[in-house]
Amino acid sequence: MHTKLLATLIAAGLSAASFAATEKFVLDETHTYPSFEVNHLGFSITRGFFKETAGTLELDRAAKSGKLEATIKTTSLETGFGKRDEHLKGKDFFDVAQFPTAQVKADKFSFDGDKPVKAEGTLTLLGVTKPVTLNIQPLKCDLRMGKDFVCGADVTTTIKRSDWGMKAYVPFVGDDVKIVVQVEAVKQK
Repeated sequence: MHTKLLATLIAAGLSAASFAATEKFVLDETHTYPSFEVNHLGFSITRGFFKETAGTLELDRAAKSGKLEATIKTTSLETGFGKRDEHLKGKDFFDVAQFPTAQVKADKFSFDGDKPVKAEGTLTLLGVTKPVTLNIQPLKCDLRMGKDFVCGADVTTTIKRSDWGMKAYVPFVGDDVKIVVQVEAVKQK
């Protein structure tokens, strides 16, 4: 009887210990795409995305803390129209020749239970670093295709592009930019 009780307590302790430890993830570059939406002259919403993003995520669900670092290659921008992409990559907007990447860092996480729902940090764009709040809608954490343990989420925020020095054509082309990131992160062993 005592052996059974001891085995149960050890198993429970190991399970709690693994949950209490910091989990480390790598963003899956094939399933993580920051996209943006901006008003175009009041007639339509222009949408685009960045094809190349790399980064890491650390979560300690017991301590309700986390850390995110991501690099977005602004050179990988696509909107579906080549001439617009060239213009957006130019000096009026992303100036990818001088600033080929944008950086996101966050280290203040808010949780609902064991799920992160918000992260506060910074966005560095065009050489300017400003605070940003990321709203997180956790979707699922589980084995993907029976192999890797993956967590997925939609992350959203809205920024004023002029705060980062991207002022071309404001207010005709909207200053408010909605950012949506579909993300999948693979847990490291």
